Amino acid sequence: MTLWRLEGKDHVSQGTRETDVDGRIADLGDGKVTAGTYRLSFEVGAYYKKKGASAFLQRATLDFEITDTNRRYHIPLLMSPFSCASYRGS
Repeated sequence: MTLWRLEGKDHVSQGTRETDVDGRIADLGDGKVTAGTYRLSFEVGAYYKKKGASAFLQRATLDFEITDTNRRYHIPLLMSPFSCASYRGS
């Protein structure tokens, strides 16, 4: 998964991480996420390829805005080789 920050019309990479055994990433952007518009890109196809399976979806991308930097943000992605869903977690 890669975190991007929108700067003008460009998306600037803030880092790439792999999920842990629970499918989570504890900290993005080295804890230095500021207010702004961001994009998460999940490499779904590569994930399933590592597991020896194929996937119809190759990438899932979520754009979101951070307004309160004191708040924790939890952005789950539920996925299968054929579909995905996301929501704003608590």
